[in-house]
Amino acid sequence: MLDSATLKQVHVLDHPLVAHKLTLLREKGLSTSSFREIVAELGVILAYEMTRSLRTTEIEIETPVAVTRGRVIDGKKLVLIPVLRAGLGLVDGMLRILPSARIGHVGLYRDPKTLGAVEYYNKLPADLQERDVIVADPMLATGNSAIAAIGLVKRSTPRSIALACLVSAPEGLRKFVAAHPDVPVFTAAVDSGLNDHGYIVPGLGDAGDRLFGTK
Repeated sequence: MLDSATLKQVHVLDHPLVAHKLTLLREKGLSTSSFREIVAELGVILAYEMTRSLRTTEIEIETPVAVTRGRVIDGKKLVLIPVLRAGLGLVDGMLRILPSARIGHVGLYRDPKTLGAVEYYNKLPADLQERDVIVADPMLATGNSAIAAIGLVKRSTPRSIALACLVSAPEGLRKFVAAHPDVPVFTAAVDSGLNDHGYIVPGLGDAGDRLFGTK
């Protein structure tokens, strides 16, 4: 179970479509193409929920019928930062409704012995100080990769930052919130916990392998 402090920072997408798609995603026999498509669809829903508080400004436009006023997103374009490689699947979906977003990349892998995150790539837009950032890391298990990724992004002092994931474990969420109490987490599910190898149970397996058909 999650404590009250963690629950305040974690937003679980409570929606029938999310539950339905996540159940399909968990199925062991799902094809690579179907897995990829459902991850992208969930990326769309996550992006929609995570952008509810974006700042807007009013402008004047002309419709085919009349002049009117409407609201548009204010400031510079968002930045989407997938944690390689599995984060790419979520970003593909997010781009369907955020097609003008800038893209950064953070490359991390989990050391099989220590379960710690090891950085191997880091390429971010130069002007994050004026932009809102969404970091995409589908599996929040031990929390080490997400903590490291957010730490890297924070060095560039973005205007705001949030984490998107598909499936999370209570252990990882507690650890993440302790490390980054200022970063909200949006997840499709909080599973029961981790096994002896640090994998989420019931989880959905290795998201990267299932996305790219490498296992």
